[in-house]
Amino acid sequence: MGTVMHCYAGSSYRPQLQLSLRFPSFGIICSSEVSVSRQQVLKQVDKELDKGDERAALSLVKDVQGKPGGLRCFGAARQLPQRLYSLDELKLNGIEASSLLSPVDTTLGSIERNLQLAAVLGGVSAWNVFGFSAQQIFYISLGLLFLWTLDAVSFNGGVSSLVIDTIGHTFSQKYHNRVIQHEAGHFLIAYLVGVLPKGYTLSSLEALKKEGSLNVQAGTAFVDFEFVEEVNAGKLSATTLNRFACVALAGVAAEYILYGYAEGGLADINQLDSLYRSLGFTQKKTDSQVRCSVLNTVLILRRHEVVRAKLAEAMSEGKSVGSCIDVIEETIGNADI
Repeated sequence: MGTVMHCYAGSSYRPQLQLSLRFPSFGIICSSEVSVSRQQVLKQVDKELDKGDERAALSLVKDVQGKPGGLRCFGAARQLPQRLYSLDELKLNGIEASSLLSPVDTTLGSIERNLQLAAVLGGVSAWNVFGFSAQQIFYISLGLLFLWTLDAVSFNGGVSSLVIDTIGHTFSQKYHNRVIQHEAGHFLIAYLVGVLPKGYTLSSLEALKKEGSLNVQAGTAFVDFEFVEEVNAGKLSATTLNRFACVALAGVAAEYILYGYAEGGLADINQLDSLYRSLGFTQKKTDSQVRCSVLNTVLILRRHEVVRAKLAEAMSEGKSVGSCIDVIEETIGNADI
């Protein structure tokens, strides 16, 4: 229950007369009550997302957006003005574009090379131990090539990606942590610029269990029907485009801030580049848009490093979307948005 406080004041109108003036009472809502109110909404948001009703979930969020005891941070991030930004301006803000926008996954690349080497050594060992003939080795190699081709054609490389990603999470703590921080960057930026996350996975195996498909990789999904509707109508606003760009670049930006370079997120960058091309942007205009979004995203993430760290911890524990949002709301102060 909220604590209700009544205020009284005394005023000496005459020496012999004491007047008691009663001011209107006002309620002070305890932080626990605010938390309960917000958590109730977020539990309902989780239910709607579980049912697949994205419109209802987004409507619930917007109903309490910016309200006391509601969701103060949704779409409330302070952003840079939309204008042309040069590479020099990025450098002045401590951003090396090449390290951020040209991710190379050296960890998984190393794992893949080691697996290939192990396969060759295993084949040589089997040849020596079991005395396989050259013809048998040829047929075995042909069978492995067939399986690799089948995976590439039927599952878009999903099986091999699943194996390599699982090994990466199992044996490389750095890779495991990097993926979590990458997805936390996507989640946090999306929420702060006004795009509602609807789910996330942190590994290919988790994605397979949730989606039942080998073609789905680890990642964060969003409620994006408004974006799709604008694209289909040919009326994509600058605000919506900026939101999409910031969300797409948030993963590589989070990695860059933490490690000084990005390894994952090449697909995000390619997807963003494809969008700009489909909109008829010239390369010069695309570069300008990307620089603006990069600077905007990096500055927001730097401002909320503590939040991102706590969010990453919540995501690593498998918390629901609503619970992750609650972590953001609980951690960010009014002056920090």
